[in-house]
Amino acid sequence: MTPQRNSGAGAEAELPEYAGHYRLESCLGSGGMGVVHLARSTSGMKLAVKVVHGQFAKDPEFRGRFRQEVAAARRVSGAFTASVVDADPEAERPWMATLFIPGPTLSDQVKRNGPMSPSQLRRLMAGLAEALRDIHRVGVVHRDLKPSNVLLAEDGPKVIDFGISRPKDSELRTETGKLIGTPPFMAPEQFRRPREVGPAADVFALGSVMVHAATGRGPFDSDSPYVVAYQVVHDEPDLAGVPGNLAPLIERCLAKEPEDRPTPDELMRELRSVAASYDTQVFIPEQRTGEAPRPEPRPEEPRRRRRPGKRAALAGGALGLAAVLALVSAQLFGGETGAPRSGTPRTTSAAFSGWAATSSSTRSTPHCSYGAGKLLCAQTGLVFALDPSDGRLVWRHSVAEARRSGPPVVAGGLVQPSLGQGRRLEALDPASGKARWQRDIAYGGLVSSGGMLLLTGVDGTVTGVDGASGATRWSHRIPGHKAPHFASFAGDPLAYTASVSQDGSSTKVTAVDPGTGDVRWDARLRGSLEPAGSAGGSVYFVAVDEVYGDAEAVVRYAPDSGTSRRVALPVPVQQAHVTVHDDVVYLMGTGGSLVAVDVAARKQRWTLETGVSRGSAPVADGRHVYFTAPDGRLLAVDAREGSLLAQTPPRLSPDAGQVTADLPEPVIADHRVYAGAPDGTVFAVDARDPSSW
Repeated sequence: MTPQRNSGAGAEAELPEYAGHYRLESCLGSGGMGVVHLARSTSGMKLAVKVVHGQFAKDPEFRGRFRQEVAAARRVSGAFTASVVDADPEAERPWMATLFIPGPTLSDQVKRNGPMSPSQLRRLMAGLAEALRDIHRVGVVHRDLKPSNVLLAEDGPKVIDFGISRPKDSELRTETGKLIGTPPFMAPEQFRRPREVGPAADVFALGSVMVHAATGRGPFDSDSPYVVAYQVVHDEPDLAGVPGNLAPLIERCLAKEPEDRPTPDELMRELRSVAASYDTQVFIPEQRTGEAPRPEPRPEEPRRRRRPGKRAALAGGALGLAAVLALVSAQLFGGETGAPRSGTPRTTSAAFSGWAATSSSTRSTPHCSYGAGKLLCAQTGLVFALDPSDGRLVWRHSVAEARRSGPPVVAGGLVQPSLGQGRRLEALDPASGKARWQRDIAYGGLVSSGGMLLLTGVDGTVTGVDGASGATRWSHRIPGHKAPHFASFAGDPLAYTASVSQDGSSTKVTAVDPGTGDVRWDARLRGSLEPAGSAGGSVYFVAVDEVYGDAEAVVRYAPDSGTSRRVALPVPVQQAHVTVHDDVVYLMGTGGSLVAVDVAARKQRWTLETGVSRGSAPVADGRHVYFTAPDGRLLAVDAREGSLLAQTPPRLSPDAGQVTADLPEPVIADHRVYAGAPDGTVFAVDARDPSSW
């Protein structure tokens, strides 16, 4: 929604200047209940803040409904909604702050550009079905799904305004009380039995929303809300202008009886073939029109440069779509190998145009790492090695479909196919993929560190196994840790385990020499901490909330001096994935918030709402931060300024019901970035110039 100054419901569009400690900058929209403002947090993060009109703030019943809305929004915040950041239903003027989602409402989009194309409609319907599925799973019924409550974000539709009801003076009433909803998008039972409204009412509203998106009008159309109410209850919907392949499904959504309507899961199954081609840029046509601006030359020496405008940042979508033409495909498992487009090896970044290698059999998402000069990847039941220069298959090796955590790693010069939990260890020759040693041993957790494999048993005993030979080098308990699970970081010779005190007030951290099992140092630090990375002789932690696990601060501990530095986050990051580069910590939260914290400067450097529903653990090389999205995109962000630079095209799985639990972390090596996607693809792009993607 485009911010507007001096607009809204009277003077209240301008007042108050603050909601809590959030400064209100401009009006995004207004309605019968209140005004939605564009606001900024103390750190500068963009928010959408809804402030209730003064006259309704005095109504106890209305305040109760607003409290219900806040509670419902908190329960469903996630991939398909605007996450709640803060709220105060008890304030003099109740308010609620959610993440600001760039993009028009469906209502505005149709007004400006007319009805959507058939392909856009199918994708919209798939996205709304997914949203309703998640909303209903937590026991919430929206009851007011309509075009103005659907935001067309970069990664698909978002449903907003939960639990909205008409104020007391609504002109429509029923015998059982006030009517809840907007007549053109209400289900028959909302008129007939308003106290018995269930999830099926939202499906009916979805059908009405789809007709509006396809035709610019509703299936029941009249200037009089009373006539519309009669039509909804008694008349058949007008589907003229709705694409023929969607009309039967929409008609089922508009069935008069709730039990005759499909569930969101049934809708998703019907639309499965559509979801495989879901284009996350489809709802923002500005990204598809016009010539993409040329990338600004990057200086060799670091210096400040002007942040690109919004249109320049979004142009990464168009650049990513064009990049697919330059990718070289390689057949992984069909016996044929791909070759570079040019006949010469690509040994420098300047000559590297990228490649993509796709599995012809397994469609699970590959998780990859770099080791022994090869790209080592794992899919369900399979480990394989690729040539990093062109994506050609070097070898493949079948493995048991055990519980896996992360990609294969090199330990002691050999490839460990899988980490996580299991009953068998195996080491492979990195040149051929043949087994060099195997060993049966039960373990509940496994981490590779310093050429060793650290296995945690069910009784808390830790066993150090030599990665080169498979021999046990040591086995004992770690003092102060009942069930230690280790973290290790590239370039760091030690492994770390952390145990939080029962009251959550402190964390015991122990550094262990993986070769001998000896404790090198231990410390007790304030708060509930999780190891996040190491750099420059210091270890970095994330302080998390004990109840929800949200990151609240970043902590740096220097074992040589025994000193620590804590940098609080202005806004907690939900379920953060973390990486450390130099003295900067990058956190990716649920909902797509990417945050950079400069520990040396004791402040948050920047925050970016990436627009993805969730992101992988980020990786950084000093100039750029990279992460993957659930639809298979790889995205690049300017590490200094926090602006989106580029993204690759989506690579979705053909199985619409498949959801990737752990997104693959990108891999940076030799000025290239490698990533896996849900369609089984492994691909490589130039790390030096994301604009070339």
